[in-house]
Amino acid sequence: MKNLISAFDFDQAELKTVFGLAKRMKQNPLSYRDLFNGKALGLIFEKPSTRTWVSFEVGFTTMGGHVIYLGPDDIQLGVREEVRDVARTLARYLDLIVMRTYSHELILEFASHFKKTVINGLSDLEHPCQAMADFFTIGEALGDFKNKKIAYIGDGNNVLNSLLILAAQLGAHLHYATPKSCAPQAAIVTRALKEAKRTKAKLVATTKPQEAVRGADIIYTDVWVSMGEEEKTKKQNCFEGFQVNRSLLKKAAKEVRVMHCLPAHRGEEITNDVIEGKHSIVFDQAENRLHVQKAIIVYLLRSERAGS
Repeated sequence: MKNLISAFDFDQAELKTVFGLAKRMKQNPLSYRDLFNGKALGLIFEKPSTRTWVSFEVGFTTMGGHVIYLGPDDIQLGVREEVRDVARTLARYLDLIVMRTYSHELILEFASHFKKTVINGLSDLEHPCQAMADFFTIGEALGDFKNKKIAYIGDGNNVLNSLLILAAQLGAHLHYATPKSCAPQAAIVTRALKEAKRTKAKLVATTKPQEAVRGADIIYTDVWVSMGEEEKTKKQNCFEGFQVNRSLLKKAAKEVRVMHCLPAHRGEEITNDVIEGKHSIVFDQAENRLHVQKAIIVYLLRSERAGS
């Protein structure tokens, strides 16, 4: 039984296997339409969702499976009932679970009792499915990662944590600019840098967006204030000069592509003309959540069968 709770859960070979599968599934989705007849996927979501919810539900149902959505008022993990009791009960009904939670530790606790495949659909620490779809999209746009520069501008949040891990695993070059007070998680950076030495990846930190994007082939940004965070105004004040706009794009490569994991706060972290402009691949990126997550499910459930 294999999970995807952290981006560290897949090594380079596994990532490339999933990307290859996602490419085939994107090209010929009907070949997989009956793959999961009789299987049931549960979505346990503490947070609102558009792309994660819809892409997982559409993906699994178009492969023949059944999906049940359990929102924040349906289960109330750890409040109405203990996590271990819910996990062991649902394991009798479901074949796998996708969780979108405030706490990463909650996913780990649930997985320890569920004993079947668990996928992290977002936690406060990581967003591995998003990052995998992002690197798949970068591969589509650039062909490969060799000698290509990816620049991330914004908050050191769960998305950046997972992007750092995957860049290290895949040997990519990621330059990231965050305010000093909004750096990514130190333990993840340390582990990613150790992995980067093995794969020849470059992970470069700065507090200067213009430095990060100089010559970049990809510019990536995300909201400055994540869902559920408090003191929004105070945090936003840290991001002066971090907006992805036309002026910043001029520092990058001529054919730079712009990415955003959405939802976007247009006029804050990115301008409307950039997200709607010729450099944007934001909606290709959003579409690829569907194809990559289908491939993740297929890979994980095949691994489960192989291990049984």
